[in-house]
Amino acid sequence: MNDAIKGIIAQFVEATTSVLKTMAMTDAKVGTPFVKQHAGAQGDVTGVIGFSNPKGKSRGTMSLTFTTASALGIVGAMLYEEQSEINDVVTDAVGELTNMISGQARKGLVGMGMIFEGAIPSVITGAGHTIRHVSTSAILAIPFETQHGALMVEVCFS
Repeated sequence: MNDAIKGIIAQFVEATTSVLKTMAMTDAKVGTPFVKQHAGAQGDVTGVIGFSNPKGKSRGTMSLTFTTASALGIVGAMLYEEQSEINDVVTDAVGELTNMISGQARKGLVGMGMIFEGAIPSVITGAGHTIRHVSTSAILAIPFETQHGALMVEVCFS
């Protein structure tokens, strides 16, 4: 893995662990990043956000996928209110977490000379859903484990 990819991964790891700790008092332990080979989500609720270079030279997407258990637990901790089902409150919070993690990571990428503006996140729910990233480039997948369950960050640049 080259230094640029390691730097990108580091920004998304730092953003994910920081946002989850700050917003949901949740510790996230990073697993081993890998190149994802398929479009299937490894969870039940996914926030997806696009971003692009202001000069239009490059673009990308980031997704944040939770299992049902991790979504309910993390959103419950975030809102100080137990969540028992995937509903509008949970999906809105997943979208907001996706936005915050993407924003913090993009801020870190500026130091690497990568400037991106973010779009509005969308949320996909349901077991077995797929995630279509904007590029045919490699999808970097970064798994995390929390006390509430697993989640996955995926990043793809064109």
